[in-house]
Amino acid sequence: MALGNREKGSVPFKPIRSFVRRSGRTTSGQAKALGDIGPQFVLPYQASALDFAAAYADEMGAVGLNHINLKPLMLEIGFGMGEATAHIAALMPEKNFLCCEVHEPGVGALLKRIGEQGLRNIRIVAHDAVEVIDNMLPLQSLDGVHIFFPDPWHKKKHNKRRLIQPALVAKLSARLKPGGYIHCATDWQAYAEQMLVVLSADPLLKNTATQAHPELAGYAPKPDYRPLTKFENRGIKLGHGVWDLVFERI
Repeated sequence: MALGNREKGSVPFKPIRSFVRRSGRTTSGQAKALGDIGPQFVLPYQASALDFAAAYADEMGAVGLNHINLKPLMLEIGFGMGEATAHIAALMPEKNFLCCEVHEPGVGALLKRIGEQGLRNIRIVAHDAVEVIDNMLPLQSLDGVHIFFPDPWHKKKHNKRRLIQPALVAKLSARLKPGGYIHCATDWQAYAEQMLVVLSADPLLKNTATQAHPELAGYAPKPDYRPLTKFENRGIKLGHGVWDLVFERI
């Protein structure tokens, strides 16, 4: 998730990126899901605004492809193996989820969960989320954004690669509808502190935890919809902290 935003003409220009390529083996079950239902649930990247009604039309024919779907739209950036994504989508069938992940085993794993759980409200774009935001998502088109446990890039010399930076947050806040929210979570305290500073500085956002939970010093209680993953549970047992931040579009 390298993140650089130097101006063109300085040395050197690096575009914002939402990811770093990772190696990993796609299992036979993930590959089968990619082949069987990938064409139905994976949307191709396009350099133009997404037609949300067409993207989430009922492909089983119950209401036909011309049905206009006006459900609230949630963006998730970097869903890993899709455990939390599938859980939340099942809890919120009244919302649609647009999920960005470039890691093929993760895409296959989420598709496998979609098939096993019969989920209909998830679509995946296997492409850099920054380009998806820039080109496929119009201003004020989102009702929420989820970014759970992005790479902390814990070495100081790599901090600039962190996903949550002012440039990306500005893109996201501009695409939120008034009342929409950004929910970030991390198990790395230094990154949580950076997230709090960056999100607090965006003029379009307000911290939902500041007045409701002043004792949490700006961090939010874990919302009920976000599940505890096996990795998070393991960290909690080892005494690691987890920080949630929920900011609302003014």
